Amino acid sequence: MTAEDQPIEERAERVPQRVIGTPATDPPMLGAPDTPEEDQAPPEGVKPADERQARRAERMVVLCFSITSLSVVAFVYFYVTFQVGSTQATGLSNFALGLSLMVAVLTLAVGIVLWARQIMPKYTLVQERHPMLSEEEDREAVAEDFVRGANESGFVRRKVLRRALIPAAAALGVVPIVLLRDLDNTKTAGANTPNRLRHTVWGEKTKEGKPLRLIIEGSGRPIRAADFNTPGGLLSVVPEGHEHDLDALAKATVILINLRPEEIKSGTNQNWVHNGIVAYSKICTHVGCPAALYEQNTHHILCPCHQSTFDATDGARVVFGPAARPLPQLPITVDAEGYLIAKGDFAVPVGPSFWERGDAEAKANTHGGGS
Repeated sequence: MTAEDQPIEERAERVPQRVIGTPATDPPMLGAPDTPEEDQAPPEGVKPADERQARRAERMVVLCFSITSLSVVAFVYFYVTFQVGSTQATGLSNFALGLSLMVAVLTLAVGIVLWARQIMPKYTLVQERHPMLSEEEDREAVAEDFVRGANESGFVRRKVLRRALIPAAAALGVVPIVLLRDLDNTKTAGANTPNRLRHTVWGEKTKEGKPLRLIIEGSGRPIRAADFNTPGGLLSVVPEGHEHDLDALAKATVILINLRPEEIKSGTNQNWVHNGIVAYSKICTHVGCPAALYEQNTHHILCPCHQSTFDATDGARVVFGPAARPLPQLPITVDAEGYLIAKGDFAVPVGPSFWERGDAEAKANTHGGGS
């Protein structure tokens, strides 16, 4: 008798069953989570997890998820408590927020890894190639595999793990909601933020009522114009009396460049230049990085963060990169002793321009609502 002459039922028994995912078994359904594990025969090829080891891992996972929840609570507390009115306070706030968020994400990840490695059983999965359009039996097999995997993961049977994971994951969802508050620039740093950003300490006077001298950054020494007479030279300077004031230096740090008078173009304010020495803000107008790289041959000032390039001979106008406007020029001259001093503050705000646009939009909305 040939194979074609055999009954269909007998031929079906001889054909090996197709393996879609895990070895075919009759898995417990999600509706029976309380079935004792010792009464369930492990599927063929599946190495069940050691129960004693799984119990210890379960306690560690619950501990990790609990730490995640507490870390998110700490994140929200730090966000509300720590203000950002100064450079030191901003640094402390960033450290506390970053640390708490890091612990939350790390402990959640560690808990999930322990869950998968110490609690879930080990076996080899076999996935055969098949047409993109799945047949009905394949879809049923996938559904069975999903149910089996859910039961093997312990998510259904181990209620303590499930109850610890849900609040831990939900707590992390609070973080972006809290951070959305920063999108409102009228509530982050007070109503006077735009005014404080528009001015620097260069417009102030000393106790004797004299203009501020330009101090070489790091040395604390004022600089004479006669000592800075080499064309192509560059110095980083700060305002007198504010050498250690980080809040002031964040906006008032300046670069001095010595140019030949014939190289200076119309974009530079000649009344603010002394013997070819021109002063520009060191704060890039893109996102505030220090623009302190200088090419003597091209007279280009470069910002190392995003490659914004400014022409020092032409009012520091933008010649390349994402910066939207030139580096502000500081008006300088010399005092009776020949030291370089500031004639006043910058004529335009220093640093990035995005806060200016936000302030302008807020004012426009206010005027529009009033009308």
